[in-house]
Amino acid sequence: MLMRTDPFRELDRLTQQVLESAARPTAMPMDAFREGESFVVELDLPGVDAESIDLDVEQNVLSIRAERRTTASADDSGVLIAERPSGTFSRQLFLGETLDADHIEASYEAGVLRLSIPVAEAAKPRKIEIRSADGSRKEINA
Repeated sequence: MLMRTDPFRELDRLTQQVLESAARPTAMPMDAFREGESFVVELDLPGVDAESIDLDVEQNVLSIRAERRTTASADDSGVLIAERPSGTFSRQLFLGETLDADHIEASYEAGVLRLSIPVAEAAKPRKIEIRSADGSRKEINA
């Protein structure tokens, strides 16, 4: 077997292990887009058990926290390579006043957490009726 040698690879791996410890949460890649009357947020959490995902909303701040446990124990002498991140993942999203934080829906499938955040009724466009001096009515989109 032929192996390419990289003298800095082990140093990089050790540095990542120190910096990405359980005390410092790892990032969650995210996509956000509008779909009809809702904003959708999708977060990648491969290998995370759905029961370890925790969602909290407080004062229009959505906090997402998840944990991925390592499959091999630290004292397991059979581990050759351990590159997959494990530990705690967390992220906070600041929700604008135009979103309805009381009606967020969440689903988790194939390692993707999908959040659907509806637009608040007060923020949706509506028609306003205007009466003219002669008594006729006209609608204006607001």
